[in-house]
Amino acid sequence: MVVASLAFVAFLVIILARDIYFNGLRLYTLGASSPDLAIPENYIVPVRIILEVDAMSIFMAIITATVSLAVAIYSLAFMKGETGQSRFYTLFLLLVAGMFGMVLTGDLFNLFVFLEIASIAGAALTAFRTRFADTAEGGFKYIVISSVAALIILFAIGILYAQYNLINIGALANVMQYTMLDKIALALLVIAFAMKLGAIPLHMWVPDTYAVAPAGISAMLVVSSQACMYALYRVCFTLFGITLNMYTVGWIVIILGMLSMFVGVTMAIPQTDIKRLMAYHAISQSGYMLLGVGVGLAVLGNPEALATYGRAAMSGGIFHIINHALYKGLLFLTAGALFYRVGHRDLNRMGGLAHKMKWTAIFYIIGALSISGIPPSNGFASKLLIYESVYHFHPILAIVAIITSILTLASFTKAFYSAFMGAELPEYQEVKEAPKSMIAGMAILAAGIIFFSLFPGLIVDWLAHPAADALISQGAYINGIMGGGG
Repeated sequence: MVVASLAFVAFLVIILARDIYFNGLRLYTLGASSPDLAIPENYIVPVRIILEVDAMSIFMAIITATVSLAVAIYSLAFMKGETGQSRFYTLFLLLVAGMFGMVLTGDLFNLFVFLEIASIAGAALTAFRTRFADTAEGGFKYIVISSVAALIILFAIGILYAQYNLINIGALANVMQYTMLDKIALALLVIAFAMKLGAIPLHMWVPDTYAVAPAGISAMLVVSSQACMYALYRVCFTLFGITLNMYTVGWIVIILGMLSMFVGVTMAIPQTDIKRLMAYHAISQSGYMLLGVGVGLAVLGNPEALATYGRAAMSGGIFHIINHALYKGLLFLTAGALFYRVGHRDLNRMGGLAHKMKWTAIFYIIGALSISGIPPSNGFASKLLIYESVYHFHPILAIVAIITSILTLASFTKAFYSAFMGAELPEYQEVKEAPKSMIAGMAILAAGIIFFSLFPGLIVDWLAHPAADALISQGAYINGIMGGGG
């Protein structure tokens, strides 16, 4: 039933995406006589809950729908032996609903509400397997960091509401005065969302949470972090936008990206726990997204630079979001398949598993080549777009990004050799391939990687560029609300 529901949701997302890409931004106003009427008669501002969907929003919805469907199929076998199946899938659907709400909502307070829903569900799912002692610690750290971030976000929303009596993003952007209080609110929002997406130096919770969560939930937490990254983009570009000089904010985002990129990969290399290794790489890969979009922010007030390389840098960072969701989700699922069969995550105790788990080994190779940016993978396509555009902004940034990819390849090569290569170990003579539903879940993400690798230009033109343009075009988002229609 859960898989069927998520498949139907994915179908609806595809239909909505087609409408958005051909017809532009869409509104849905809850409780209104006309769903696309944002401002009721005799009012001058929006007063209802509004969903506002543009190319960036639907881009994130596609990611959420794809990964959640793959994970639901994967979890049928992975979680089969656990008690409390109904509780697990209820929490899973709450997590999915929270992520969809974050990327589709048109106002700040409901962004906060959906963030809380996703955070509570994510913490409960992380700690779900109570027979493992470390799951409670991982869930506790996740809920603590989520609570702190949520309080900061709520405080920032309070600052804006006290000044403008508004919480709708478009309406707020329309009247923003860029006072000192507004700048304080922006700083608080950047800090909170950076904390939730696991950027250095606010990354402490990531390895402890991702490593102990069920494999499918680790993949979902990656997407949840990306939803927070979307919120960061939406606040910086749409809420504050081009009127405020974003050069300093852009450089802050770039620095967070560079630190995340380099520190994440260097911390991953010595890891022997395969999921902790992948968790640190999740931090590192987030740095590419922050770098690309940070460059776009830094040149937002310079139309020539924005057209020359800023838009391309943003498109590369946004393209990397969906690539990361696919390959990092796939890698976490392969790690879960190994754990499912051998009962531990220690690379030093593995070896020769490619003899018994051929499909898992193939899927690992696909994910590893993609995350390392090896041509002609989709990871290479998005990273190349970032390298070329960022080089125009500052060559050193591009060089560090390339070095990070080399270190990423070294790390995943080491992990592959430890887990899959060599002679079969005696204790693993009876190991079998992962169950069919787990293979099917991994296959969905692998198929996405292969498709994006074969047609990267199509993805950039149809998904990444429209999403970047939606962020840059602050006026279109505002007009969607203040004009009363989509």
